Amino acid sequence: MLHTAVIALIIFIGSIVLWSLWGVFGSRVEQAEYTVIKKTNDYEIREYPAHIVAQTTVQNATSNREGMSTGFTIVARYIFGNNTKKESIAMTAPVIVQKEIEKKVSENIAMTAPVFISNEGDSQIISFGMPRSYTLATLPTPNDPRVKIVEVPIKKYAVMQFSWYRTDARITSKQETLLSMLARDGIITQGNAAYAGYNAPWTPPWMTRNEVLVEIK
Repeated sequence: MLHTAVIALIIFIGSIVLWSLWGVFGSRVEQAEYTVIKKTNDYEIREYPAHIVAQTTVQNATSNREGMSTGFTIVARYIFGNNTKKESIAMTAPVIVQKEIEKKVSENIAMTAPVFISNEGDSQIISFGMPRSYTLATLPTPNDPRVKIVEVPIKKYAVMQFSWYRTDARITSKQETLLSMLARDGIITQGNAAYAGYNAPWTPPWMTRNEVLVEIK
């Protein structure tokens, strides 16, 4: 019995180590650039430089998870070759999910990268930051009209980081906490709070990097 228990423990520990290594190498992608302007015990104020994103709008999503899954698939097809050049584009982090601010979506909606999810009602915008080696002139044109290529100007965000699971309830709670702390500190925000995910779905939960963020004036 003792021998069996030791073998089981070794297998369990080995599985955790391999899963962790998988998480390390699976998350080694180009990440969004930013400058930390201010850091508190609760959040950071960051300035993101101008950058380019590929984004899509998902209508009637009932949850962040549904919006992320649908939008991720649409934009991922673009970077995996569903474009006029049939060119593969390197994945970056994070992915941003944000509620749509306006009910009518224009051709170009300014978003920031990582992958962001944002919503108004049931509409969510999912954005992938494009590698910094690309320009608007060199990026291939999407074959899917639902994918938009947008140049985003310099913006400042308040950002709070958390790890482990990214359930809808947890994301909403973190967003509410961030907004409450910013109001406490007299920081004026604009637009809806967003969620940024940095890791692939198979990443061990103790290694995940999740963020909630909101643009500040």
